[in-house]
Amino acid sequence: MQILKTIESLQSALGDAANGTLGFVPTMGNLHAGHLSLVARARAEHDLVVVSIFVNPLQFGANEDLDAYPRTLDADCAALIDAGCDVLFLPSAEELYGDDMQKSTRVQVPELGADYCGASRPGHFDGVTTVVAKLFNIVQPDAAYFGLKDYQQFSIIRKMVSDLAMPVVLHGVDTVREASGLALSSRNGYLTPEQKALAPLLYQTIKSIGEALAAGEQDFKRLTQAGKQQLQEAGFQPDYLAVANATSLRPATKEDSHLVVLVAASLGSTRLIDNLRVFI
Repeated sequence: MQILKTIESLQSALGDAANGTLGFVPTMGNLHAGHLSLVARARAEHDLVVVSIFVNPLQFGANEDLDAYPRTLDADCAALIDAGCDVLFLPSAEELYGDDMQKSTRVQVPELGADYCGASRPGHFDGVTTVVAKLFNIVQPDAAYFGLKDYQQFSIIRKMVSDLAMPVVLHGVDTVREASGLALSSRNGYLTPEQKALAPLLYQTIKSIGEALAAGEQDFKRLTQAGKQQLQEAGFQPDYLAVANATSLRPATKEDSHLVVLVAASLGSTRLIDNLRVFI
């Protein structure tokens, strides 16, 4: 596996290996089985696999955990070699954004980014779309792979690709979960043992809502209010719990047949998100 840190060296290496197709997996590192499932999918479908690790400052708010975000490069490299990654792109913030990141060009998808995590984390999705657009321009992949645990993020990136006619095929890959149902996340490592034991209730709550929706329940407000109460009584601090149209992310209506249950809640200082798609 090649490890490259500059745009010039990456594009030179990719130019030398121009034959065949290229699958790309952008990450922030601290890799777990969910990330590696994306790499495995890219490996199975493409001649060349590129993974990026970049803890993107633009998507962290002023009071968020940029400095505390886990950096586990040695373990990540070993896992990527085992997974069959060909090239690891490891840029610095200066390499991607220049000397003054705050004056760099931004990419916004306002329609899908205003609510849910966008409302709680102002500017977060602008940072995500900006770095993903830049990485797509640098890598020029045929396809890119994202986990569906971050469903709103995937929806926003999908719209960006469509609106800007980017020549890349997006693949959303199903969430990888622990046996308890807890979605794998780099932030799970922040949980205390007691919080880790409680955390699967997040998925259990949206799973119960999904089962009710599939059975024909259409009182979305009652379902989400009951779910929030359940989470609060268990010790979570819910941010949002919503039933939405799976494409537009607008509040669900009785005419919608493809829904997504979206949730974000904190245990202590750790913010967890999850979702469940439902076809009715």
